[in-house]
Amino acid sequence: MNIRCENSSDYLAIATINQLAFGRDNEAQLIAAIRMSEFSIPELALVAEVDHVVVGHILFSYINLVDEVTFKVISLAPIAVHPDFQKQGIGTQLVQAGLAKLATRKEVMVIVLGDPQFYTRFGFEPSVKYDIASPFPVPEDVFMVKPLPGYQAKYRGNVIYPPAFNQV
Repeated sequence: MNIRCENSSDYLAIATINQLAFGRDNEAQLIAAIRMSEFSIPELALVAEVDHVVVGHILFSYINLVDEVTFKVISLAPIAVHPDFQKQGIGTQLVQAGLAKLATRKEVMVIVLGDPQFYTRFGFEPSVKYDIASPFPVPEDVFMVKPLPGYQAKYRGNVIYPPAFNQV
């Protein structure tokens, strides 16, 4: 397997993978909207290839953390693996590759809404532990934060997702 940055020739495969993995178009539309926004981080949009075929995708982008001041922090969303390639560790390797890239960028934290059994093994913890509020009415254990080397206690407040996320 090979993990690399996405390029425009991957867009159709990425959309298809997300449609198949989620059973709807919302995530594929979200990815397209983020790519066109100021929140995009092209070097953190990664694909996994098997035999030169794209089988997985992960997207990290900016979101806002608002308290007395507004900070840009990282969101992990979405991540998808083609159904024929799920349960083979591809999602895990995509998360690890993305987190490794983030470690070199001086970012402060990554925020994710997802399965605690999957994300806690990468060091994600409930956001309430960091005084970070979810914008969604979800159980505390599914809205999670992973502090990165640049993290300081001043990073707290309410998460505000860009308008692109409204369609999900």
